[in-house]
Amino acid sequence: MSDTTLRRPRPAAARDLGGARPAARLVEPPATAGAAERVEGASAPDVDVVVPVHNEEHDLEPSVRRLHGYLLRNLPFGFRITVADNASADGTWEIARALAHELPFVRAVRLEEKGRGRALRAVWSASDAAVLAYMDVDLSTDLAAVLPLVAPLVSGHSDVAIGTRLATGARVVRGPKRELISRGYNLLLRTALATRFSDAQCGFKAIRADRARALLPLVEDTGWFFDTELLFLAQRAGMRIHEIPVDWVDDPDSRVDVLATAAADLKGIARLARGLITGRLPLATLLDAGDEADAGDEAGDHPRPGLVTQLARFSAIGVLSTVAYLLLYLVLRQGMPALAANALSLLATAVTNTAVNRRVTFEVRSRASHVRHQFQGLAVFGLGLALTSGALVQLHHLFPDAGRQAEIGVLLVAGALATAARFLLFRAWVFRDVRPRRGAPRPVPVPTSTPRSSP
Repeated sequence: MSDTTLRRPRPAAARDLGGARPAARLVEPPATAGAAERVEGASAPDVDVVVPVHNEEHDLEPSVRRLHGYLLRNLPFGFRITVADNASADGTWEIARALAHELPFVRAVRLEEKGRGRALRAVWSASDAAVLAYMDVDLSTDLAAVLPLVAPLVSGHSDVAIGTRLATGARVVRGPKRELISRGYNLLLRTALATRFSDAQCGFKAIRADRARALLPLVEDTGWFFDTELLFLAQRAGMRIHEIPVDWVDDPDSRVDVLATAAADLKGIARLARGLITGRLPLATLLDAGDEADAGDEAGDHPRPGLVTQLARFSAIGVLSTVAYLLLYLVLRQGMPALAANALSLLATAVTNTAVNRRVTFEVRSRASHVRHQFQGLAVFGLGLALTSGALVQLHHLFPDAGRQAEIGVLLVAGALATAARFLLFRAWVFRDVRPRRGAPRPVPVPTSTPRSSP
């Protein structure tokens, strides 16, 4: 094996370093610090797998032993398992400490406040690993997916990786109620926040440490919505999200309060939607200019301009579009009914309007997504058609003898409403805020360590 090959440490019994300590062991954390101390001289692991727990005294020990044994045998990278106890009131913390004292590459962290997101933020922020991962303590996700999850991040191919139960190839065993809730939640995310990842709730995710350092200060949620918010920000920052179809079996003893979690999720979605529409999310500051994530072909060569600039450009284009639309309507109205003339005029100007706004308002220069943007623009056109056609129908219903001037007046009002809706949809859906491509993502530095054999 060459010196550049990825390596992992062996357990203490199999090493030939003269009785050296294993890479990480628990040293009891100070009561006031809320974080575990590392053994002096321990090397940083490639992957830090965090298991957040709250009152899990029954499942914790068998799950950690199973995970530990699997990673020893199958993961070709140096690893650490961090049990993050967030304010357990049962025997969870004592079990976590005992496991950390006994098992190599395991440590425990105690937080005095409850919240899965709070626990992940605390551990990830302090971790010295190159890749940060987490999984639920019930290990509902088959552990065979661990290597496919972290390998793209260690290699530098991707920035974030998630397990998905909703993609082709996933094998899922769970009841119809949980299935419906999960699919409904992810559909809501796609509708309200224009997300592209398929499964925000699967408790099986990983992120490069440098990307986490950029995102974590912006994540406000400390509970179950934490990883949804993290994924949303990663997407909006142009980070590459890698999805792994997983085998997943529902835990019948789940402690999640579905109603409370759903309410918190809806509040989180509303908060992010407000930030998206108002432009308050500081996405432009997420990544260092010299180390951009791979943003694909969406943004061309320039970052998206600010909200004020977009409004000014969109308004100017909108005025010209409206004039062209009304002139075309008057010409077509000479030989066809009002609804047909309106539909053709709106369609002709909508195609041009989308193309011009794409290039001028949102500065998207790539040809790769042009067709998709036009199809999405046609969907937005459908909204405008419904508003203007509905206005014409109502006009002639209330005033059968209404003339051209009345039609033009009604279309101006309905068109103004359609224009406002079109801008919001263009900004939040059609032309998403994607960072520019400035080269492939840089590989994560992988510390070399002594190879180990399977126990």
